[in-house]
Amino acid sequence: MSKTKAGTAKEINFADISIEERLVALARLQNIDSQIDKIKIIRGELPLEVEDLEDEVTGLQTRIENLNSEIDEIQNNIDEKKNILTEGAQLIKKYEDQRMNVRNNREYDSLTKEIEYQSLEIQLAEKRIKEYTFAIESKKEVIAQAEEKLRDRMADLNDKKDKLAEIVSETEREEETLHKESEENEKFIEPRLLTAYKRIRKNAHNGLAVVPVERDACGGCFNKIPPQRQLDIRMHKKIIVCEYCGRILIDDEILNAVKGEK
Repeated sequence: MSKTKAGTAKEINFADISIEERLVALARLQNIDSQIDKIKIIRGELPLEVEDLEDEVTGLQTRIENLNSEIDEIQNNIDEKKNILTEGAQLIKKYEDQRMNVRNNREYDSLTKEIEYQSLEIQLAEKRIKEYTFAIESKKEVIAQAEEKLRDRMADLNDKKDKLAEIVSETEREEETLHKESEENEKFIEPRLLTAYKRIRKNAHNGLAVVPVERDACGGCFNKIPPQRQLDIRMHKKIIVCEYCGRILIDDEILNAVKGEK
C-alpha cells in the first residue's frame, strides 16, 4: 500500500495520485475528523448552553437598562409636573392678591377664571404625578425580578463556563493538533472530492462520510452491497459510494492501512 507524500497543495499534481492513495487520504481524514467529533461529544451541549445563557444574560441586561431609561424619562415628567404645581400655586396666590384690588367685576371674573384654570392644572398635574409614580414602582418591581433572574443566570453561566474551560483545557492541545493534521491531510485530496466528502459528512448524523464494508453491508446505513460492487471496492479503481446513503465505501485493506499509520 503506497502513501501520499507530504507537501503543499501547490506541489501536488492530483493526476499523479492513484485512486488507492485518494481512498487512503479520505479514510485518514475521516479518522482524524472522527477524533475531533469525539472531543466535541465530550464537551457535550456545554458550548451551546453557554451561548444561550450569554444571550439570555445580554437580553436581561438590555431589558434592565431600558427599564431604567424609562424610569428616568418618567421621573423627568414628574419633575415637570411638580414645576407646574409650584408655578400654579404661585400664580393662584398672585391672582388672589390681585383680585383683592380689582376695580370692576370684569377684572374680578377674569382673575377668578385664571385661578380656576390654574387649580385644574394643579389637579391634573397631581393626577399625572400619581400615575407616573405608580408606573415607576411597577417598573422597579419588574427590574427587581429581572435582576434576581440575572443573578441566577450569571451564576449558571459562570458555573458552565468554568466546566467548559476545564474540559477545553484538557482537550485543547489534542484538538489543535488534530485540526492541523486534518488541514494537512486535506491537501492530498482534490477539491471536488474534498467538497463531496464535507457535504456527505455534514449530512450524516454521525459525521461519517467514509465507511468500510462490514458483513457485506455499508458501514453507515447497513444496507447490503451487491458482490460485484464489493469487488469494485476492493479493486481500488474508482471511488465507490453507497447507492442508499451516498457515503464513500472502503474495504478492509484501506481501513487497515490507516490504522497501521497510528
